[in-house]
Amino acid sequence: MKVHIQHEGQIFVRDVALADTFWLRLSGYMFRPTPHVNGLLFEPASAMQTTFMWFSLDMVFLSADNRVVKILRGVKPWRHTWFYRNTAKVLEVPAGVVPASLNVGDTLTISPAS
Repeated sequence: MKVHIQHEGQIFVRDVALADTFWLRLSGYMFRPTPHVNGLLFEPASAMQTTFMWFSLDMVFLSADNRVVKILRGVKPWRHTWFYRNTAKVLEVPAGVVPASLNVGDTLTISPAS
């Protein structure tokens, strides 16, 4: 299943793949020279890593009700994040995709891609 992610009524990433199984969460963007999908939404998740990745990512940590808990921009390969309290899911997109206007406390809209 794929979803679109919106902020303030504007879709900023389309066709995000859900990483909602153990194997999808484990593999993500690993071992790929370039992104194979526009974004990945990991659920459940509260911390991330970029081991075996070859490009930088933006990460948005979300609560269960899609409120932004933490934003990490330009996370380089071979890094690990902290565990962020109240995080239920994490959006990963290639670096530079997350809008500059997105702030902690904002709420994202996640809707099925048609």
